Amino acid sequence: MALGMATGAYELRFDAGRICLDLLATTHPEEHLDSLEVLCAWIVGAGLVPPGTPLAHADASWSVAFRELRGRIGQLVRAGLTPEPWPSYDIALARVNDIARAAPPAPRAVRGEDGTLVRELDHPPECAALLGAVARDLVELLTDPVARAGLRECEGDNCPIVYLDTSRGRRRRWCSSEVCGNRERVARHRRRAALSRT
Repeated sequence: MALGMATGAYELRFDAGRICLDLLATTHPEEHLDSLEVLCAWIVGAGLVPPGTPLAHADASWSVAFRELRGRIGQLVRAGLTPEPWPSYDIALARVNDIARAAPPAPRAVRGEDGTLVRELDHPPECAALLGAVARDLVELLTDPVARAGLRECEGDNCPIVYLDTSRGRRRRWCSSEVCGNRERVARHRRRAALSRT
């Protein structure tokens, strides 16, 4: 699955700059993690597991757990964008720290069909291990002052996506130039065209 490309009847984006922020983006413009199929596609697309990793053992509890972690990520990231932490900040932080304790899935190098080395997991991943990998990514983001200073909320109309601005001069305004940036340019063009007709 190509990053940011449509996957069947749903579209997943992987352009926020961090795995934890990509998980947060799965709420916009609508809920994406409403089925196991989509969650498994997100897990593969986010790079948490190599393509082809068996995830048949995933069940509905995985969706609940990923959505719960996503809510905690939202609390912590959005609180970091405001001058004072939200009242639930400490509770969310404690929960993320608990989730981050789980060891991430163990990778190993194996020979692929063409003889080159490819990444494979030692065994099918458990939900806690995958959640732990996402929570660790958030912990790294929150404890890195340079990365944390690059957190931005999209300036697009009604777009709540938070992304990591790594652009030169930190001048990125939108979660995606192709999505929100294009909408803004079209709207600006229409406003100019309307003014010129009056």
